[in-house]
Amino acid sequence: MRANPGGQLDPTEVIGRDQLIENLWHVLEQQSVLLTAERRIGKTQVIKKMVAEADAERLLTIYRDLEGVRTPLEFVEHVFYDVERYLSRKQKWATRTRNFLQEIAGSEIGEVVRFPDAAAPHWKRLLERTIEDLVTQQDRRVVFFWDEVPLMLHNLVQRGEGDAVAMEMLDVLRQLRQMHADLRMVFTGSIGLHNVITALRRAGYANDPTNDMRTIDVPPLRSAAAVDLALQLLEGENIVAAEVQATAETIARAVDQVPYYIHHIVSDLRFTDEPVTPDLVRTLVARRLRDPQDEWRMTHYRERVNTYYDDEEQPIVLAILDVLADEARSFAQLFNLVKTQVAVLDEEEERVRNLVRLLQRDHYIELGADDAYRFRFPLIRRWWRINRG
Repeated sequence: MRANPGGQLDPTEVIGRDQLIENLWHVLEQQSVLLTAERRIGKTQVIKKMVAEADAERLLTIYRDLEGVRTPLEFVEHVFYDVERYLSRKQKWATRTRNFLQEIAGSEIGEVVRFPDAAAPHWKRLLERTIEDLVTQQDRRVVFFWDEVPLMLHNLVQRGEGDAVAMEMLDVLRQLRQMHADLRMVFTGSIGLHNVITALRRAGYANDPTNDMRTIDVPPLRSAAAVDLALQLLEGENIVAAEVQATAETIARAVDQVPYYIHHIVSDLRFTDEPVTPDLVRTLVARRLRDPQDEWRMTHYRERVNTYYDDEEQPIVLAILDVLADEARSFAQLFNLVKTQVAVLDEEEERVRNLVRLLQRDHYIELGADDAYRFRFPLIRRWWRINRG
């Protein structure tokens, strides 16, 4: 296997995810799934492998990346084109949707459908008809794998559609799941859906639009799988190491067993003239964490604090992370140290607790068995210490 940092992998090259995928299919027998994880963990590769290897006799799987969607109508267009692509193979059409579009446009709809601007206010009804066209014309369970749903919703709010439209989008998707027994949805994203919902609740949104979905976290690879991936990549790149097993183990451990970074380090080893050793691996990781070009996009962890926390919360969040970058702390210790860095009053303890909970859901920190909070990923902690001094 060749190193392919950031590129699309063949499903056969997705290592160490078989048990997770088996668990996901088991859950999807009963309900839809909200797939969460830190960025670069490999969520997209997992769902693409699921789509590629799904049992076609029982399941119709449809994948779509929604990162670039800016309006509800764009989303509906993507869903419609995906549905028609499937139906056309069966010599069928999304007739309910086409008839409604014809009513809106006031003219005949050709074989190639173009959504008129006049359709924008009717996106909800168009989406409902499109889903109905699909589920009524096949006898398999339908699973939509929608990547970057939270980012799409964030875009709706930021690009002028407004909070109300994002709220309605969440509600109509839940309604569709309730209406159709053989319809499943898998949401994934590089930011948590809870970030979007928290922002919407500040604007008055009271619903819980994903309480019918099972939340499943995608962890880093297990140690054995991460080492196996490193070994396969070292062999695939014809990299000679005097201590190949120790080198592979160091690669896996140094990057928290995250496949994306394993691919990157092996690629770096491919282009070095130095003898390949565990010490060189550690040196390369340290260089990456200090790289001014930031190819790993580690600055994302700092930037998203400004994106998903309001102006009053940001100094507190940064203080929490700064304190925990030093060492693990109990909440009492953490709260006292945060008060030394920012203007937080004793009576604001509950506010700080809420932010700590959000940081856990954002995969920054975790609560250990010793009841101390710490960075969840040592690699991110190292970068935070470097970046924040």
